[in-house]
Amino acid sequence: MVRDGTWTFDGEILRIVPSRDRGVNKLRQLLGEVAVPLAAVAGIAYEPGKKGGRLRLRLREGADPFTQASRGRISDSADPYQLAVDAGRTGVAEYFVDEVRNALVIEQVPDGPSDRYLMPGPGVPLAVAGGDGTATFDGESFRIEWNWAVEGAKRSAGSQRFPLKDLVGVEWIPSAGLENGHLRFTIRGSMHKLAPKHDPHCLLLWGLEKETRTAALFVAAVLARLPHPSGAAEPQPALDAPAPAAPAAPAGGDDDPDALLRRLRELGDLHRDGVLTEEEFTVAKQALLRRF
Repeated sequence: MVRDGTWTFDGEILRIVPSRDRGVNKLRQLLGEVAVPLAAVAGIAYEPGKKGGRLRLRLREGADPFTQASRGRISDSADPYQLAVDAGRTGVAEYFVDEVRNALVIEQVPDGPSDRYLMPGPGVPLAVAGGDGTATFDGESFRIEWNWAVEGAKRSAGSQRFPLKDLVGVEWIPSAGLENGHLRFTIRGSMHKLAPKHDPHCLLLWGLEKETRTAALFVAAVLARLPHPSGAAEPQPALDAPAPAAPAAPAGGDDDPDALLRRLRELGDLHRDGVLTEEEFTVAKQALLRRF
């Protein structure tokens, strides 16, 4: 645990919990705890710095709707898959990276694109307040209510309501400089594409920080409930189908008894030297013992 938050790994799930510290970006705190399955991970790295360093988690393309929605639209400080590491925790960070990388090799997780979302995205209902109105999403339908600043054509069209099944896609363009951004809903069968300030299916965005935070969560929640961008079908497993067998560990790999004993000794050394706390040592030791 560091001031920026906590990352833990049990061999299957990488759990990310942001700190409630005032210095932690509000978007990360709004997103809350994130559970990343190992199958969604493409890689992990520790980048040393002058006053500690930074952990960076790289997810597989198409595995996470939040990453799909927010890419290039939020700052590094708002990225939930980065963690600032305190100077006294660099050894733990390096050990953490080794553990995740070893698990990726053992489980033979591909680093290529995923043809389905492996993470659920933010929960609903959600709302985003823009410059000329507010859009809400309850998981099944959308509603747009206009405010006093709305342009005449939108006002004449009145409040908008449409079901999720009629939505083809959502376009999020953040504001840039003096130019407004927008959140546009593409509805099935709609042939026209008006300017954002005239389109009744489009919400203007003025670029406020709170607006960006809620837009990131909103769009991620929508994408998670739309067909995956790969276009691949997602067949549902039969209820009585047996669980797929886990791949066998390679001979002489990290599950080899001698290798596991060496790892236990290394853990003991790290604990004795003060690199691992008592709690971290206990969790890591239990994870190793389960492999025997």
